[in-house]
Amino acid sequence: MRCAQSMGLCALGLGLLLISSPTALGNLGSPPVNVRSHGSPQAVRVGSQGGGETVCVVCVVVVALVEQLTEIRNSTVDKEVEKFCELFPKGKVRSACDAIILAYGPEVIRLLVDHETPDVVCHAIDLCSGGCHLFPPPPTGVAARANAVRSGLVTRPYQPDPNAPPPPPGLPKICNLPGVKELCDIIYGFANNHLPLADLDHDGFSDIQGFRGTDWRGKDCGPESAAVHPGAQPVDDDRTTDSNCNGIFGVNPQTQVPYEKELCEDTKQMGIVVLGDSASAHFHVPPEYFESQAINPTTFAHIEGILTNEFDWPMLSASTAFYENTSSFPNINGPVNSSYLVNRRRNRCTHRDYQNLGVNGARAGSMNETIQEGLSRSDLDHPALVLYALIGNDVCNGHVDTVADMTKPAVMKAEALATMAYLDTRLPKGSTVMMMGLADGRVLYESLHDRIHPIGKLRGDVTYTALYDFLNCLGISPCRGWMNTNETLRNATTDRAKELSAVLEEISQTGNYTNFDIHYMPNVFKTIIDEWVAQGHEAWELIEPVDGFHPNQIANALTVDIAWQTYEKMGIMPPINPHNDEIEKVFGSQGGY
Repeated sequence: MRCAQSMGLCALGLGLLLISSPTALGNLGSPPVNVRSHGSPQAVRVGSQGGGETVCVVCVVVVALVEQLTEIRNSTVDKEVEKFCELFPKGKVRSACDAIILAYGPEVIRLLVDHETPDVVCHAIDLCSGGCHLFPPPPTGVAARANAVRSGLVTRPYQPDPNAPPPPPGLPKICNLPGVKELCDIIYGFANNHLPLADLDHDGFSDIQGFRGTDWRGKDCGPESAAVHPGAQPVDDDRTTDSNCNGIFGVNPQTQVPYEKELCEDTKQMGIVVLGDSASAHFHVPPEYFESQAINPTTFAHIEGILTNEFDWPMLSASTAFYENTSSFPNINGPVNSSYLVNRRRNRCTHRDYQNLGVNGARAGSMNETIQEGLSRSDLDHPALVLYALIGNDVCNGHVDTVADMTKPAVMKAEALATMAYLDTRLPKGSTVMMMGLADGRVLYESLHDRIHPIGKLRGDVTYTALYDFLNCLGISPCRGWMNTNETLRNATTDRAKELSAVLEEISQTGNYTNFDIHYMPNVFKTIIDEWVAQGHEAWELIEPVDGFHPNQIANALTVDIAWQTYEKMGIMPPINPHNDEIEKVFGSQGGY
């Protein structure tokens, strides 16, 4: 939730905030860390308040885009800066962009005209410090060059009022800038609350799309009645109203039997719930946001909607995708499949019965303390298949001593057991919990390190190794252990991930719960990659290009096939509803989504 520099502040700002640190939305209060990156001699402490490091990243990327657009369009720096905010739709994002251009634009123009690098520019205007760099540094180094050019600035860039009240924890001081504050306040408000913003009856479901609404949970067809929501047991067989929002209600005129009873009763309905992290939420920042050659007047047309979903795409994720394809989304493409879609194809009575409680930065501790409380399920609802899918953040952090800050096996066991105990008080009898093992993230560096990142595509001057070193230097890498040139550290991170997976497997084997059966499944990402490579492809094609960290759309879809083969072998899924064709004939799309 940080903002800095042209690129429309939180437009790219929020995106960059998350690509640079997917933990930011889930851990806004995390203090900045003094770090030294592996393979880099730089040390840094950016900003006087949490969020300054992300401001630095956003500044560097946005200044780079402005500079690259000047070259591509054979234009001038002042013209590109002047019209940059016009790339964004009218609203709070553009207003924030205008405010930042007003504050910083003149000095950015002057420095770029003098051919300073984006890193030097951002150090000179005090949005970065300490010498960390994304682009190749000048001969004297970034910090020294910034000091040299700073003394020549005619005016000083905007400095926040030292007497102004501080922004909420985790937001940078630039959020006090008029025009920026309004956007920061909105983002902070919804990003720290993992429940739907619009939920009049407080049943955990909504009838609007973004802000943790229908993109994340089935659409509430009775927004003013808590008794009406997806997954509910039908009231009076839904003779007159649709109490569980699956689009099946009324009485069959030929048999005089309620459709819900005739078509759904005894079909062993089971909803889909995922308790997970940014991978479960399907974190994705459009690569065209970072490719100057791809930027055009429509590139950021949907930025505000993407912001309301925290740069997550749960409606296309492996767990809860409900779209059949990506044709409705210009900023993402690839095949679509999900546990929800497979479950619905098997039994159309489960229409809309999905909940994605994925949170960027979630780990076992935060799941136990806050996130799981967002679960909307009770003994008045149908059973659920709950996917406990914390696949990386318990070993991933940006701290200099990253191993010391990884979750220890004993802590993982205590936190996971506490979550299971909580679920036993909330889930209806007959539910199932699937605990998923952690990923082996060594493939990230192995497949990406020498490839060019989208921000460096124009000149081939930024590799993923440069990105990893930059984020490590700033202390905001989403995973210092795996996104690192140090092979020993990468192996140590995988060793801890295996230890934590073993803990989850042990819990699944020894746990005994009243309301659900519990199972364990090893993480399938390596299997997906092995099969993908065997077909003649390359591993990097399954990884998000902007953050170099998350599974992309292709990988999400491939995950489902392997996972469901495992579920069926375990015998944990209900049989196919023999009435599916009749449901489709009578109720069509069942009200859609």
